[in-house]
Amino acid sequence: MAAVPRVPETQDITRIERIGAHSHIRGLGLDDALEARMVSQGMVGQTNARKAAGVILQIIREGKIAGRALLIAGQPGTGKTAIAMGMAQSLGPDTPFTSISGSEIYSLEMSRTEALTQAFRRSIGVRIKEETEIIEGEVVEIQIDKPASGGGEKRGKLTLKTTEMETIYDLGTKMIEGLQKEKVQAGDVITIDKASGKISKLGRSFTRARDYDAMGSATKFVQCPEGELQKRKEVVHTVSLHEMDVINSRSQGFLALFAGDTGEIKPEIREQIDQKVSEWREEGKAEIVPGVLFIDEVHMLDVECYSFLNRALESAMSPVLVFATNRGITRIRGTNYKGPHGMPIDLLDRLLIISTEPYSEKELSQILHIRCEEEDVEMTDDASELLTKIGSETSLRYAIHMITVASLVCARRKGTEVDVQDVKRVYSLFSDVKRSTQYMIEYQHEFMFSEISAPDDAPGGGEGDAMTTD
Repeated sequence: MAAVPRVPETQDITRIERIGAHSHIRGLGLDDALEARMVSQGMVGQTNARKAAGVILQIIREGKIAGRALLIAGQPGTGKTAIAMGMAQSLGPDTPFTSISGSEIYSLEMSRTEALTQAFRRSIGVRIKEETEIIEGEVVEIQIDKPASGGGEKRGKLTLKTTEMETIYDLGTKMIEGLQKEKVQAGDVITIDKASGKISKLGRSFTRARDYDAMGSATKFVQCPEGELQKRKEVVHTVSLHEMDVINSRSQGFLALFAGDTGEIKPEIREQIDQKVSEWREEGKAEIVPGVLFIDEVHMLDVECYSFLNRALESAMSPVLVFATNRGITRIRGTNYKGPHGMPIDLLDRLLIISTEPYSEKELSQILHIRCEEEDVEMTDDASELLTKIGSETSLRYAIHMITVASLVCARRKGTEVDVQDVKRVYSLFSDVKRSTQYMIEYQHEFMFSEISAPDDAPGGGEGDAMTTD
């Protein structure tokens, strides 16, 4: 008897997920009373900062107050960007959230104020409501008449029913092709958009549930529609002001959205868009959805940008701004003056400031545990304890980077769990900032263009490329 050939199983990969620095963040980790849970939705510690961010979140959701700005300030590695990402996750997909870095605006082929204006308008959504007529019903029968000669137009009839009525519709070539493309058959519940002719299959009618075995486990069953076949349905589209600007700024504006080459947009076009949106708002066709503009490394902006932000915050169409910085008292870019966080005092006066604090050792351990789960790495308790100690003595980012590398070292020795020896091995291979700096100080005379003066007895200490600094 011949062996039956085995069909290899195939697995569909619908999307590829990459693990990022903040991919474990699911929200701010707050309860209904805006109290921060110690460990929730990927967030650990920083309870006061998260509570404050939750209050701002309520302001954003209500969408009534414009021109509010928030500054998240703290040491490197204290979760400033994580809080901003948590806000974005909590707001959901309906609220626009734009994230840029302070240095981005210098690398674009447009003026800095234009880049900031586009970021502002990207963060303001317009929810447009429109009514459309649809035909919704269960397919009773499809008849397609093909010409005997093989050429010519196809004709056919479609019988649809609801719980109260049944109607026969004549089909043209376009509708027949649409039904064939969607693989519509008797027993399917479909909707047809009368304006565009688009056909959507909602599922299979419950009356055909007895044919379940012939359809497969993925079949979705729905109730037969009630009432009349023709209905009016409200459709809601959410677009940003920037998308409307780009589409109306040139003949091929829609394609420019995908290419990313938007260029500078004339103020006249923006005024026309704002006027049209105002008319829609008065007619009840549209509503404004103020979003969030997050600017990381805000100290990289210069005094001209700060002046623009001062003015932009006074506009009624301004989104909620969230800034983040890890700088102390430093020089304001574009001037010779120093300011807190490298920002002018007049702009700081407009901001609500949230301070983040360094993590405790217990919180570091919890964060590293969450990252191990996110990166799918098994680690022993001793190795986790050692990694926490390294994180507290060096930095959290260095400890997080060690997780995946230690798992690769573990896989090399064919182990199942990352052990202490793997962490030690990685620690010896890769230096942290403190050890690297110490190495540079000890051997700086062997590097080019060293600016730290070497001791007199050190080799090469008197060479001309060494320079004393304060």
